[in-house]
Amino acid sequence: MSPPLPLLQHSRDEAILGFHRGRPITVQAFLRDAAGLAGILPARRHVINLCSDRYRFTVALAAALMREQISLMPPSDVPGVLKALAEKYDLYCLHDGNVPAIDLPAMAYPHEPFAVSHRVAVPCFPADQPAVTLFTSGSSGEPTPHQKRWGTLVRSSLAAGLSLGVPHLSNAVVIGTVPQQHSYGLESTVLLPLQHGLALHDAKPFYPSDIIVCLAAVPRPRILVTTPIHLRAILADGEAIPLDLVISATAPLESRLAAEAEARFAAPLVEIYGCSEAGQLATRRTAETDEWRCLEAVALRQDSGGTIASGAAVEGEVMLSDVIELTGSDRFLLHGRTADLVNIAGKRTSLAHLNHHLNSIAGVADGAFIMPEETGTGVTRLMAVVAAPGLSAEAVLAALLQRIDPAFLPRPLLLVDRLPRNPLGKLPREAVVRLAADKRD
Repeated sequence: MSPPLPLLQHSRDEAILGFHRGRPITVQAFLRDAAGLAGILPARRHVINLCSDRYRFTVALAAALMREQISLMPPSDVPGVLKALAEKYDLYCLHDGNVPAIDLPAMAYPHEPFAVSHRVAVPCFPADQPAVTLFTSGSSGEPTPHQKRWGTLVRSSLAAGLSLGVPHLSNAVVIGTVPQQHSYGLESTVLLPLQHGLALHDAKPFYPSDIIVCLAAVPRPRILVTTPIHLRAILADGEAIPLDLVISATAPLESRLAAEAEARFAAPLVEIYGCSEAGQLATRRTAETDEWRCLEAVALRQDSGGTIASGAAVEGEVMLSDVIELTGSDRFLLHGRTADLVNIAGKRTSLAHLNHHLNSIAGVADGAFIMPEETGTGVTRLMAVVAAPGLSAEAVLAALLQRIDPAFLPRPLLLVDRLPRNPLGKLPREAVVRLAADKRD
């Protein structure tokens, strides 16, 4: 049996674990907060942690582990999703003001300080203790659960930190533009600091100016955890501040954008590849190579069905939804999602390839190709939604014609003010379809 694994890896009680409302929080202060909250949590098996404040979220995650409660991470907090979970799980919601819109057992994060005055030792949890359940939206729209044990989360975080070079950035402050309720945010803005002795930050800045202000307010070393859409916005805004590491995920990052970000921030940019089902799997220095390298605790193999991820940092064996070309025992090239492959008039490509060319057009702020549902009434045509202030649809199409085969030109191409991306920078298909229908009406 594996030995229990600690909640955090900071070396001293007085070490800074995080920043909350502008003030540093020590390891011991955090442990007292977690122990105090654990003592008053409802006696249920599952908790939906809706805390928007990243520090409070982390306290609640630790408290739930202390009570052997499993933290549920739904794909969204819309009433329908929460109601569906409540029908299947013995749960309650913990929030810090983001009150569930439906009638569920709920508890507000206490405003008063926790009455814990004694020293609290760093807790250790069994490697096989269920810790979180992440949900993805299945093909039917029904959230699909993927449970992660504490040992898997810890091994994944330790392996990711080594690949990212985090051991050379002791005491770094981690600031994220992504929500902690999703796999990337949980792994990179909560577990990475806990397992590598770093300091997490309570904020989730969204606008470029807010991100820069937030970064400037903390000492170096500084790590920014973000997405391609946020990076593009920051660079377009013109401001920058010296960093020590930039981490990006959730969507493919163009090498040109990665190189521009490295130059502007004077720091390496490392991209993470993974998914909610399997967790973080590989990294690459995008400005230097297209090739991904697996984390130490991850192995990939292929069979007739596709590519399968396994290893100490993966919960079981997971079939990946991407087209992968293995180039070595631990290296590969990524060619887009299986569901994104496009075949029109006998010609094949991927939506990722088309999106790359669309967003490389000067003047295009954001854009995406969409494959409409098959109707059986004729040849399926791609459509695209594009935010390009100052450009006409004809100008965008003319530029595309210089980059892609005419068979893949979008019909229609809809100009919009902005794309309806979610907090992770992803583009929900249903939101795009709804936007397209509104533009046509």
